[in-house]
Amino acid sequence: MRSNLLAHVRRVVIKIGSGVLSDPQGIEPAQIAVIADQVAQLRQKGYEVIIVSSGAVSAGKGSLGIAGRPATIPLKQAAAAIGQTLLMRTWGEAFHQHGLTVAQVLLTRDDLANRRRYLNSRNTLMTLLDHRIIPIINENDTVVIDEIRFGDNDNLSALVSSLVEANLLVILSDVSGLYDRDPRTDAAAQLIPCVERINDEIIAMAGSSGTDLGTGGMATKIKAAKRASLSGIGTAIINGRVKDSLHSFFAGEEIGTLFLPARDRLTAKKHWIAFSKKTRGKLIVDEGARCAMVERGKSLLPSGIIGVEGGFDRGDAVRLCSGDGSEIATGVINYSLTELLRIMGHKSSDIETILGYKYADEVVHRDNLVLKTP
Repeated sequence: MRSNLLAHVRRVVIKIGSGVLSDPQGIEPAQIAVIADQVAQLRQKGYEVIIVSSGAVSAGKGSLGIAGRPATIPLKQAAAAIGQTLLMRTWGEAFHQHGLTVAQVLLTRDDLANRRRYLNSRNTLMTLLDHRIIPIINENDTVVIDEIRFGDNDNLSALVSSLVEANLLVILSDVSGLYDRDPRTDAAAQLIPCVERINDEIIAMAGSSGTDLGTGGMATKIKAAKRASLSGIGTAIINGRVKDSLHSFFAGEEIGTLFLPARDRLTAKKHWIAFSKKTRGKLIVDEGARCAMVERGKSLLPSGIIGVEGGFDRGDAVRLCSGDGSEIATGVINYSLTELLRIMGHKSSDIETILGYKYADEVVHRDNLVLKTP
């Protein structure tokens, strides 16, 4: 199964956590050089590689006299501003030894939430790959705030994998994969080599731990794997601290945990709606509308809407919820809040009479609607 998946991989996103690149004092150039050497070998074998690299804050905090994680957002942003240049210089020098050039790409959630900027980001990355440049991506921590942050680079790597239509996401961590129990507290914990479907049981195994060097624990990696899976992309979590782990994995050795892609993948547009585009409000729908969307794959009509929360404009993403508050789906809405308050509960044939115009019969068309996965 693993060899069959790897046989079709040509474009791979490699996410590298702070725990792999750093020690308590900062980034380790020798460790970056080791990973660059393995990536260069992958390039020689014909793989296209995009790197999502953490480590900017770790690289810069020493200049500010900070031990551990920065205590405030301004300190974190200042450390990132200092450290990003050091991080990129270290990557550049490591790949220069192999005759390879790198390019820095800094992203915020807004860059992927806006459809035009999403496509511009994709075009930039594809052009870099066409010219045999290795893109090195990080979140723009210098300017990012909670409203526009990805949350962690695990999430960012999953979104980038969908953006560039990668065949595989590899997460290099300081752990060897997903265990059935916490290996730090239970010596009998067993590594799970392959996960066919990410369900509640798998999510429960992940826990929620992070480290002083990074924002993500195993739970964020499982979420990233699930998001990648819905784009038809497999994910591997392997230990980046183990010698030649990338080489071993791509040689087909049974290391780490491999998460298989979902059988029913989302289209690129629906994945963008579900995970990249930020939601702006919530619609409450009646049972008839819920059944029509969930069981028959229908669009949401104004007659099925019984409540509205939050503010939004035409073209924004909204959450669709049942009367008990449970989320049913996410979708892109065809009408603004002001317009929807006038037409909700009415038939589609009444929209033009009420508003004096009509964009569509549907409030949310089924092509722009993504059902929540169990």
